[in-house]
Amino acid sequence: MKTFNSVSALKNHKIRLDHNVFVNGYFQAGDGGGGHYHWDKNCVLPANNGTVIRSDHSDTGRWLLIHQGVGDFRTFGILNADQPADDALDALVNDPAISQIFAFSDLLFQRRHRFSRSDITLDFQNYRVFTAGIASAPVNDPFAAVLFFQGTVTGTPVTFTLTETLQEQTDIFPVTDPSVFQVGDWYAVQVAAVKGAAERELQKLVEIIAIPDSTHIQIGYYNGWELLAGRVISWQKVEPVKFVTIKNMQFFGAGADQITGSHPVAFEYAVYANVAGIHSTGSFWPVVMRRWNTHYLTQQCSLTNPPNTAFGGAGYLTQQIYCLYGHVSDCSVANARHLNDFTASAYCLVENCHASGQSAEKGPFVTHGQYEHDLTYTGNSGLMTFANSGATWGGSAKRINVRKHVCPWFVARTGVSELTLEDLVVIASDTIPQSGMLWVNADGLQMTGCTADRTLIISQASQRAARPNLIRQCQFSLQEDGAPVVRSNVTADITFTDTVFNDINGHAFDSTAPLNFVRCTFNATPEFAPLTLKSSTLSVQASQFNQVGFTLSGTEPKQIDILSSTLTQATLDFTAFTAQPAGSLMFLNNRLSGSAVIAQPPAGERVIWQQNVILA
Repeated sequence: MKTFNSVSALKNHKIRLDHNVFVNGYFQAGDGGGGHYHWDKNCVLPANNGTVIRSDHSDTGRWLLIHQGVGDFRTFGILNADQPADDALDALVNDPAISQIFAFSDLLFQRRHRFSRSDITLDFQNYRVFTAGIASAPVNDPFAAVLFFQGTVTGTPVTFTLTETLQEQTDIFPVTDPSVFQVGDWYAVQVAAVKGAAERELQKLVEIIAIPDSTHIQIGYYNGWELLAGRVISWQKVEPVKFVTIKNMQFFGAGADQITGSHPVAFEYAVYANVAGIHSTGSFWPVVMRRWNTHYLTQQCSLTNPPNTAFGGAGYLTQQIYCLYGHVSDCSVANARHLNDFTASAYCLVENCHASGQSAEKGPFVTHGQYEHDLTYTGNSGLMTFANSGATWGGSAKRINVRKHVCPWFVARTGVSELTLEDLVVIASDTIPQSGMLWVNADGLQMTGCTADRTLIISQASQRAARPNLIRQCQFSLQEDGAPVVRSNVTADITFTDTVFNDINGHAFDSTAPLNFVRCTFNATPEFAPLTLKSSTLSVQASQFNQVGFTLSGTEPKQIDILSSTLTQATLDFTAFTAQPAGSLMFLNNRLSGSAVIAQPPAGERVIWQQNVILA
């Protein structure tokens, strides 16, 4: 086989019988370029000076690289970041015969690339990617990434108006004509907005998995929200990009605004589009921007010091809009805005992700509140807020699960139903305003093993959940003087079990809804103001009150049960109860040590006061 030491020597070669040659380098032997080339006399592909090379001695025919599906930037003479690699990138990605692309040096990109192909892996092998001098981006376009893979919308939408309620947790949807759909096709499905401009309970990229009968289709997704009769569902067929992986890149952003700034990756209408090992410094828009994505991984990525954390959408590690079945793991941010943002997404897992620097106070873990559901967070750290972006998106979420999380601030005060918190630690910091605060919605709330350093607020913004509000094995230090623990707008029962309240000082349980304490402990000091409870149905069992003032409040009739509890240097004030002749009280088997009772009601038909031990 004939050999050449450079591509220029190959181009200068006069074709004879040697149709298979080997080139030892691009500029010179051993520089990593070159390879095995074959002469195709009938080829008319545009020359790209890498995988397709034109002879200087023939207008027809091309030298074609025999690459076995593997691409290399050195094939195009890109040996470092001194010259742009954009043309080489386009040639490699747009070659359907190439399924793997590797970088063997630092690279410079100065264009924003958009691709629509599938089945490709780009591995930058931890080399640096620079974007100095990159072309300007359109205004407010977070998809103007260096690498943007986008599926194709085809045809016109098919709509159906529901004639009856579509129940939650169904994957069978009514349609007018199922023959329009084919098993294996993908659709962007969404329901018409309710009130807010983006307030949709359904907005996902789904696959048709069966046609069960003449009026229904089955999709690969169980709907998370009930949809009432009269709602209009739209089905837009999509040809998604599939099986795209981008990994192992050190990315360095360029400008500081939405026009000059740069970021590495974006996906729209994508299935199995995975990202791993991208470490970005100074990118403007999200490092990994996703919309209409289903089945994906974002692994071991990071963002450090983005140039802007105030502009909407800027300074994120990953933004995920209308996404399904995502897994974000082992990621981190430093001095960023959001690490992970979900909008209208479902069935996703975020684990072992952490925020440092100013990121901790800017909300690394957030959702917009556009009806997200079934999201799980495990083993992460950093401030967390859910459904907190306003009425435009609906202010709603459901079945959010947070486990083993450490943060300075946790807020889920809007319509977050069936929130589950396990081993959540909220730690106050003098450098972060309002830190130490835990604020949750009493709508199917369940908390186990949680602590908060400074503030606990329980309010109610929704009434959807069937399960009770249970708080167990938790500990709260209430250093905010007089702030209500339970707000007056709570109408649902709340039960506290094996929970400790420290630093009681004028705090109020300000709701009239039923309130239950089982084996709870309340700690204060004598000079602190008393705890006030407004509940009309109050049950206290086997609990302890240490130097705590305990005062009933409110004007409505009360049903009070205080049983088998211990009061040490405490004060009980029943004035609000004795003023209401319709109430009832059971005060049984309690031990009072150095404690005082104010306005003790006399025993009678509605008051049982028995078997209590009074110690001086």
